[in-house]
Amino acid sequence: MKYVLITGSSGLIGSQSVDFFHKLGYGIIGIDNDMRAYFFGKEASTAPSKNAILESYQNYVHFDYDIRSMELMETVFQKYGTDIELIIHTAAQPSHDWAAKEPLTDFSVNALGTLNLLELTRKHCPNATFVFTSTNKVYGDRPNYLNIVEQETRYECYDDLSCPYAVPETMSIDHTKHSVFGASKVAADIMCQEYGRYFGLKTGIFRGGCLTGPNHAGTELHGFLSYLVKCMVHNKPYTVFGYKGKQVRDNIHSYDLVNMFWHFHQNPRCGEVYNAGGGRDNSCSILEAIDTVNQKTGLGWNKYTISETNRIGDHIWYISDLTKFNGHYPNWNMQHSLSSTLDAMIKVETSR
Repeated sequence: MKYVLITGSSGLIGSQSVDFFHKLGYGIIGIDNDMRAYFFGKEASTAPSKNAILESYQNYVHFDYDIRSMELMETVFQKYGTDIELIIHTAAQPSHDWAAKEPLTDFSVNALGTLNLLELTRKHCPNATFVFTSTNKVYGDRPNYLNIVEQETRYECYDDLSCPYAVPETMSIDHTKHSVFGASKVAADIMCQEYGRYFGLKTGIFRGGCLTGPNHAGTELHGFLSYLVKCMVHNKPYTVFGYKGKQVRDNIHSYDLVNMFWHFHQNPRCGEVYNAGGGRDNSCSILEAIDTVNQKTGLGWNKYTISETNRIGDHIWYISDLTKFNGHYPNWNMQHSLSSTLDAMIKVETSR
């Protein structure tokens, strides 16, 4: 049997990957030690997701291992060796705010953990495809210096011709404030590129916009759309950090991102970088998201406050340019709109 090894297998993108590739007939090797509970508390634990996966997927095996341990991780790679056809690396410390509390932990998980996996892939299964979930935070606050215009409910960005703009992969990631989290992801991002270009590994680096979906265990420090819907449906307060609530993000459903991985795996490249968000059609500001959820639910919820202080290195506006990936993989297409994703989130939260 051929295997897909998935780190962070109980998280949003990891669990979606388990489902996607198990249905394609692969054996799944899951790596997840539930550090999300350590980062964000018990309510963000991935343990329920892990238990559901173990009950539902016959060809799934789980290892409660820390990716920072080269010794433990090597036992997995030694056991499965060249039967590993694809590595999907989603495990990470994902929060701006949390990273500043423990920079050493953040860097060891995001950078060292990634390097361990790359080296083990090179050593034990060099023909495997290696997919890395990077982040748009590798661009730091550089997007904030684009031609951004304030509108009634959102900020918008235009190029020099006053046409709507989207961020391409050619945007510099240098000489900019990233946040501690962004810096650790830059290190991992660059190392994945280098293992592709220097060693010839088939590495794909996907710089995500807002990754979301109804299975997201959103918290205040990570997963804004999921956490916002949770607060609205359960009538809890919500704090907007800066930018008048007009900051814009493009949102991509976890299925659509994993489907990108699948298309890349079928015709992989070495050290290739792709921006991977929902694009302009699936973008919204926080104010627009609140309005949309209120319209869908009839809640009339308004228990939010807007702090004047934004998160360090945070984007005022960000929309991914998907031109490059669409050019390389023209058969891929987005299947989940922002509206349908919100519908699914509302349904899940209403049932709780």
